[in-house]
Amino acid sequence: MDSLFDSAAEEATPQPLAVRMRPRTLDEVIGQRHLLGPGTPLRRLVESEAPMSLFLWGPPGTGKTTLAYVVSNVTKRRFVEISAVSAGVKDVRAAIDNARRELGMTGRQTVLFVDEVHRFNKAQQDALLPAVENRWVTFIGATTENPFFSVISPLLSRSLLLTLESLSDDDVRAVLERAVSDPRGLGGRATLAPQALEHLIRLAGGDARRSLTYLEAAALLADDITVEVVEKAVDKAAVRYDRQGDQHYDVISAFIKSMRGSDADAALHYLARMIEAGEDPRFIARRIVIFASEDVGMADPTCLQTAVAAAQAVQLIGLPEGQINLAHAVIHCAMAPKSNAVVKAIGAAVGDVRRGLIGQVPGHLRDAHYPGAAKLGHGDGYKYPHDFEHGLVRQEYAPEQVRDRRYYEPTRHGAEAPIAERWSKIRDFLRGS
Repeated sequence: MDSLFDSAAEEATPQPLAVRMRPRTLDEVIGQRHLLGPGTPLRRLVESEAPMSLFLWGPPGTGKTTLAYVVSNVTKRRFVEISAVSAGVKDVRAAIDNARRELGMTGRQTVLFVDEVHRFNKAQQDALLPAVENRWVTFIGATTENPFFSVISPLLSRSLLLTLESLSDDDVRAVLERAVSDPRGLGGRATLAPQALEHLIRLAGGDARRSLTYLEAAALLADDITVEVVEKAVDKAAVRYDRQGDQHYDVISAFIKSMRGSDADAALHYLARMIEAGEDPRFIARRIVIFASEDVGMADPTCLQTAVAAAQAVQLIGLPEGQINLAHAVIHCAMAPKSNAVVKAIGAAVGDVRRGLIGQVPGHLRDAHYPGAAKLGHGDGYKYPHDFEHGLVRQEYAPEQVRDRRYYEPTRHGAEAPIAERWSKIRDFLRGS
């Protein structure tokens, strides 16, 4: 199959706006500046005549298919697309055989684009190896999942891995504005109100394809596209939320206080409100990670693990699936027993240090490993706790100025209750009480 975007096909079947607006050159691509600047690997590869092998890894709607098509268009190569969702080994081999035949008969090279390549099993990926190894095709694989986990090593080692980033709000704005005015898009036949533009940007969530799909749906309803038209077209109400204004701070404040108050339902409401308004999920995840130590702490030490795992998951998979990971962490944080003992402990310790309560490190605790340390008495008299019963030995640990200061005062909530009992006994023993 030759290029999917030839003019005859366009005239026969009207194509979606997102397809019509695909860039034809690298200079038309919006976003991914780290991949497209002068001297970058992708630009050098496109400007060369040699076949290449690429993996494009990034969230949906960031331009993976677009870049594959641009490579084909700029280098005048055939464009053959295979979806790993429906294709099998037979389809892969047929595409490679056709590419070899075309190369032998006309000298024309082929871009073999495999979308969702992570869905191919090992046998299907193995079928690609001869074509990549012998450079019968320019292979480009697109994936939304980490290729180090989903792609076989021989195929990955023979390819250049490029990581795509979610589009910024400004990038999506440029995509939409171009689509409204460009003859390939709406050609100026519709107007887009500023509030509607911002609503589309929020709905897109960094996904250019989604923004164009929503714009096209709205343009089918009216030439004057307002927020109300967009709401009707995509069946999603505009969330009144200013990410730089009071609503941003009010909602995140209510979100944190609802988790602190153990109201999981209210916390989930504010989470949904932020997600639907287009709040950066990484910002939400960071706030949950902070909360896990600040408001739960040692009352449930596993809460921090859940929060960090959710933050990592959001980085890996993005939205919309990432909202499940965020909800998981929110429910855990809200339902966990609460303790602010950790934040109070470090706050008190930092406060003393800032007031000048520093003091000298006791001599027996000082580093004794470097030459000459023994002559200075460093480490002299240090008692190794593992040599004593229960791994405890009474000796001075803190500087004299803060010897009697108490920083960590555990609560009796959740898992912190047994910690409080143990810490009380340890502290009394160490202090000689």
